[in-house]
Amino acid sequence: MNHLGLNQSSHGLEHHGITQARNVYWNLPPAFLLEYELKQGRGRLSERGAFVATTDEVGRGRSPKDKYIVEEATTKDQIWWGKVNVPVQEEVFDALHKEVTDYLADKDLFVQDVFAGADPEYRVPVRTITEYAYAAAFVHTMFINSTPQEQQQFIPGFTVIAAPGYRTDPQKHGLRSGVFIIANFAKRMILVGGSAYSGEIKKSIFSVLNYHYPQQGILSMHCSANIGREGDTAIFFGLSGTGKTTLSADPERGLIGDDEHGWSDKGIFNFEGGCYAKCIHLSPEYEPQIWNALRFGAIMENVVMDPDSRVVDFDDSSLTENTRAAYPLEHIDNAVFPSVGGHPKNVIFLTCDAYGVLPPIARLSPAQAMYHFISGYTARVAGTERGVTEPQATFSACFGAPFMAMHPSVYAELLGQKLRQTGAQVWLVNTGWSGGPYGIGQRMSIKISRAVLRAALSGALDNARFSPFPYFGFEIPDMCPGVPSEVLHPRNTWADKHAFDEKAKHVAQLFIDNFKQFETGTAEDILKAAPRL
Repeated sequence: MNHLGLNQSSHGLEHHGITQARNVYWNLPPAFLLEYELKQGRGRLSERGAFVATTDEVGRGRSPKDKYIVEEATTKDQIWWGKVNVPVQEEVFDALHKEVTDYLADKDLFVQDVFAGADPEYRVPVRTITEYAYAAAFVHTMFINSTPQEQQQFIPGFTVIAAPGYRTDPQKHGLRSGVFIIANFAKRMILVGGSAYSGEIKKSIFSVLNYHYPQQGILSMHCSANIGREGDTAIFFGLSGTGKTTLSADPERGLIGDDEHGWSDKGIFNFEGGCYAKCIHLSPEYEPQIWNALRFGAIMENVVMDPDSRVVDFDDSSLTENTRAAYPLEHIDNAVFPSVGGHPKNVIFLTCDAYGVLPPIARLSPAQAMYHFISGYTARVAGTERGVTEPQATFSACFGAPFMAMHPSVYAELLGQKLRQTGAQVWLVNTGWSGGPYGIGQRMSIKISRAVLRAALSGALDNARFSPFPYFGFEIPDMCPGVPSEVLHPRNTWADKHAFDEKAKHVAQLFIDNFKQFETGTAEDILKAAPRL
């Protein structure tokens, strides 16, 4: 193997079972890596210099049904086995590891030695080995880079080997398809095969951290975080499409990070060194920080770009709704370095309620916060199937069930401890519909969402008068700066009040039905925080 690049670690690839490759490029910067890909024809530059990659259909989103964890002695009794965490035997992993390393034997490989975790006390060294240079550039962008001195002595705590060009025979190994994302906690290795979606690398490490950190008393969170001028930290939980990245990128507050964080006894720390934003319908008017970040050094996936002008059409979803952009935190003018903050003063649960029932903002008690954290609710509009007009409720425990290696109660109990220790206030913010469900009402404007958040984070709601919200029991403010009073109470925005009551009961029942799976072992005060009909 020819070894090229800046700094090769003394802990070589042979430790990962790789003894052959054409060339191995170590710890090179995005400029080199993206230039390499341009020569290979695997991408083009946009008019502003961002690298644009287009993948096959498999690479346009995560493959959650192709994700597995090796069941062995150290994980057997720790993992939340089921639909999210599917077990696979060690022999299958070993066989696939050999297939992947054989496949990579005549390829150029790109190694990045990075860290997950901005707090040096808790960071985890991560090595990625990829066959695509732009995937290595993605890693360089999304994780925390090691110094030249650290690279020479780098020993990974976890290694990802990504071979997007290789698909296995699923029948041979008892897998669902030829795509596979398999984590082996005992060997501290992840294999990614058959998918060029960069998010698989990012999220596989997140899943690892969701297993690693809680055992140290650190709450691992699928959330964004920012900090005010007075040092007040806020964290934002929310599933895809709820505005987590957009709303945390507030020009009046410093950005700690947009997606993955830990909450230790010292405070908040980012797991990453970059942002990975969904950019469908991105506009400079409503998301100026993200818009300005998409320049050279950013990597866009599956956006539609004019081949001549190189102008990106962010409204074109012909390839996928899940258009993505990765960019370094340095591209955000008010990003915070290092990416850490104190204990949060406010915790925000974002939901996009397409039923038009939930208020733009509500104040939750600690028990209600635990209930809604375990629920992890949002609602998506119906798909394109003819005759389907109703929204579809989505519940994802801890606002990130696909990435939670252990049972949701582990994370919920840690959150409860942190809330009790710090006295942080929890708010539920609906960025979805108002005045009726999807098809009748209107989507909450981003101006209203920013206004309610600004009021909550600034303390403007501390002395406001609150009223109980029917069926759900939490409290909503009667007045909020910048928000029409009738919008604060969803029932007032509906022309048909009876229809609102019926729809509110329907959504409340969805919560109740979903939570039945968590009732056993859940504390009584949390159970009492459920909606009441």
